[in-house]
Amino acid sequence: MTRSFSPLRPALLLAPCLLIGCASVADHRPTIAIGAVQGHAERSALAGQAVTVRGVVSALGNGGWYVQDAGDGDGATSDAIFVQYAAASVAPGDMVIVHGNVAELDAGRATRTALVQPRIERVGRGDVAPLALTTAPSDWERLEGMRVRLDGPVFLADTGELARHGRVQASLDARLWQPTERQIPGSEGYRNEVADNARRTLSLEAPNGAWPDGLAQARTGSRITGASGVIDQVEHGVALRVDGALSLEAVARPQAPTVPGTLRLAALNLENLFNGDGHGGGFPTMRGARTPAELAAQLAKHVAIIEGLDADVVALMELENDGYGEESSIAALVDALNADGSRWRFVDAKQGPGDNPIRVGLIYRADRVRTLGPPKTLEGGPFGEHSRVPMAQAFAPLKGDAKRQSFVVVANHFKSKGCKDADGLDRDQRDGASCYNATRTESARRLDAWLATDPTGHGARTLVVGDFNAYAQEEPMRTLREAGWQDAFVVAGVAAPYSYVYDGQLGRLDHALLSPDFAKRLRGAAEWHVNADEPESAGYRAGGTGPWRSSDHDPVVLGFDL
Repeated sequence: MTRSFSPLRPALLLAPCLLIGCASVADHRPTIAIGAVQGHAERSALAGQAVTVRGVVSALGNGGWYVQDAGDGDGATSDAIFVQYAAASVAPGDMVIVHGNVAELDAGRATRTALVQPRIERVGRGDVAPLALTTAPSDWERLEGMRVRLDGPVFLADTGELARHGRVQASLDARLWQPTERQIPGSEGYRNEVADNARRTLSLEAPNGAWPDGLAQARTGSRITGASGVIDQVEHGVALRVDGALSLEAVARPQAPTVPGTLRLAALNLENLFNGDGHGGGFPTMRGARTPAELAAQLAKHVAIIEGLDADVVALMELENDGYGEESSIAALVDALNADGSRWRFVDAKQGPGDNPIRVGLIYRADRVRTLGPPKTLEGGPFGEHSRVPMAQAFAPLKGDAKRQSFVVVANHFKSKGCKDADGLDRDQRDGASCYNATRTESARRLDAWLATDPTGHGARTLVVGDFNAYAQEEPMRTLREAGWQDAFVVAGVAAPYSYVYDGQLGRLDHALLSPDFAKRLRGAAEWHVNADEPESAGYRAGGTGPWRSSDHDPVVLGFDL
């Protein structure tokens, strides 16, 4: 087998022997190529046997060190191996002869081929030139323990484990996508996407903490250059033990999007807006802000986002379900928005909707649009205990014929993918949709059936929007599209939309679906990537300022001409 990513092996430069008998250890056993020890499979065929190898120490760590030889001419075998011997006095660049027993050491998802109970002889100095990778290899196993240099595109995918574990997640060649954003769960395409994501995912570990300035504050999607080091099998997958200086090309924060049209509708997940007792006390709450200062910072971020979207109506998710009085969370948000003299109002459903700790809500600019009749809600079935109760409200511009220009906004928040108490078909079916897919799908069916009855009396132009907790190709979203609801981002011709980043992978949990009549009036759609790509350090709990990381979801905004 040949390596599609590079036709050449790295050079191994060996210094002359410094000790007598450097061709073998004291018992004069002959050396063999490390590639012959590694073999072509994930586990060595020589496991349990004693062998002698010769090479240059490339890196230290994991209770031992790595040694690499000049290669056996076979691109399908690794030319390096781990030596389990922490007490050995060796350093990178030492040429050694090692006699030991071949073993497969547990390394989480895979094993690390190693020499254990070794006898070691230092015989000089040498150097291992890294193998240049211009793209992700088809199989990391054939590079196990080898020194490489990443010359192709490397994107920062996740920094969540940087402070605690000294590692970041990177993706090679391009950013990663949630498999079920583009592929039907459980399908062959899904399985191929999962495999490709695994192939292109690499953990970068810098044992000495030599990270570039600003890495902890960088947005996902930033570029990393200059990465070189040894490939290792670790508990969480494949890692590069970085041995050189890294550089960071931080991606810029995007400006608030603009969309054409005379009417703008938006949606925003607030990530648990709870306001204590409404008088500055009652903290910490069960979710969200833990102190009055954190609440003030959280509200400031939400205000900055909503003002930046410049929408006429905004659907909200993850509001505290605490009524509509002056002490409620929705009232606190509207008060904060009106601090500059704006005329925001909230839709008052009188109670709930539902009895879940969080609910959906709707706010609107009273100087631009007006409500038509009371809001309508759908309770029962999956709505309440699991999916949050949806709310529909009809609106019309302040001026003009309300009947001809009316429209409806339906706020939604389906059951999450968390598996607590899941049973029956709601258990994880191992197809990529995670838990409670059946509940979300039933929620979609009931939502469509309810809207078919036109509960507000103005349903010809309807926007169904919110956090559906389902990626685009999962059954709940397919159910709604098959019922005739049109994906606003497809209608608008937006390429590669995403609103959420989980485990370094992009996707949409937040969707905007249009009735056919409303789809004809759509003029533009955009997501403001103000949240999902931002590190948690930009959030209100960590003292971050500006609109950044007000939530873990990006808001969406749509433009229409009525």
